[in-house]
Amino acid sequence: MDTPICDFVSNYAASNPLRFHMPGHKGTPLLGMEAVDITEISGADSLYEADGIIRRSEENASALFGCPTFYSTEGSSLCIRAMLYLCMLYAKQEGKQPQIAAARNVHSSFIRAAAMLDFDIHWLYGKRRDGYLSCVIDPEVLDQFLYNAEIKPVAVYITSPDYLGNVSDIQKICQVCHKYGVLLLVDNAHGAYLKFLSPSCHPIDLGADLCCDSAHKSLPVLTGGAYLHISEKAPQLFTSSIKQALAMFGSTSPSYLILQSLDAVNCYLDKEYPKQLPTFLSSCMQLKTELVAHGYTFVGDEPLKLTINCKDYGYTGHEIADCLQNKGIYVEFSDPDYIVLMLSPQIGTDGLKGLKKALTNIPQKLPLTDASPIPSVTKRVLTPRQAVFSSFEYIPVDRSLGRILAAPSVGCPPAVPIIVSGEQIDPNTIDCFTYYGIETCCVTIP
Repeated sequence: MDTPICDFVSNYAASNPLRFHMPGHKGTPLLGMEAVDITEISGADSLYEADGIIRRSEENASALFGCPTFYSTEGSSLCIRAMLYLCMLYAKQEGKQPQIAAARNVHSSFIRAAAMLDFDIHWLYGKRRDGYLSCVIDPEVLDQFLYNAEIKPVAVYITSPDYLGNVSDIQKICQVCHKYGVLLLVDNAHGAYLKFLSPSCHPIDLGADLCCDSAHKSLPVLTGGAYLHISEKAPQLFTSSIKQALAMFGSTSPSYLILQSLDAVNCYLDKEYPKQLPTFLSSCMQLKTELVAHGYTFVGDEPLKLTINCKDYGYTGHEIADCLQNKGIYVEFSDPDYIVLMLSPQIGTDGLKGLKKALTNIPQKLPLTDASPIPSVTKRVLTPRQAVFSSFEYIPVDRSLGRILAAPSVGCPPAVPIIVSGEQIDPNTIDCFTYYGIETCCVTIP
């Protein structure tokens, strides 16, 4: 497996060119990587019209993932927009209404994409509701919904793994969807590595029609590197329209640093990673076992994520995160209940040992018994599109009762909205905002 993008850029930089093209640094070091930061010069190909080195590199990635795979230098957010655009095209081609059924714990980029494309959304809720970050859909419940739906959605959209590491039964969900002629789209942003488990647990291998992976979240890829995958069994329209879909929402100046990172990782995934991953996973399981013996409890079942229920250990998530940060250990995310730690072989066994030492040095206390508020099923007053494109203002949360949310009021991470654009803020929503530290929200102007 070769690295056509890296080879081209390396050769170009070594030729000591006189650069009368973008970027403005002209290859002169300031941060140190400028020599290999280029733009779409002759021979460098073009991401959305790829027929040269980028196309060859994407073909390498396709061979690794076993399906048509395409690059994004703007994360899974761009891929999510492209997936919804492809579904919009497919709905029009098939004479279907642009309706999508989505698990409630979507990323905020889904809300904004649905608003731009004017998708009608039917929200799906899991049997167990224990917060806004998780929404594991039961295949039987989905079957009942699709059976009773007078108008079938063009697609079902789920997030798996979710932010806390819960993994859905994609294979069964896919069987239900296809039984009713409905597509399955999966936000697999946190699970690019699932392809390299044995057997593969990647959504495409389990039957999904479209799937996005944030390569940078779990693989050694620069921030922003992502994949959009298309099943070989998906409508032909998807493959023929994929570059148009990405170009609809993507920058015309994609980062060649990120493209080189995606290109370079192909060789690593082909040779070294499949050997390293099983050994590292074994070390992760051992760490988890030892921490459970020490009194910690976990949620989620994703192999490369440790989500600790900190209240069971006597602390809030923020308090445990602060304890770790004082030891030079930075978590992915913390809130009043959890800390999320994302793992990869690059952390090494020494990194795991350091984490274990820091966690076991925190003295266990009596469990905290206050429960986190559960978001209610709020009243929809406007469609997401109507709300997002309304005049808006920012107001304190304690003055927002009865108002209509305009833009999602959540930061990144985790970028999962507590309430969706177009819905009315009720007392429970205010309790959730307050609990998670959200002090202001963006509401429509009546």
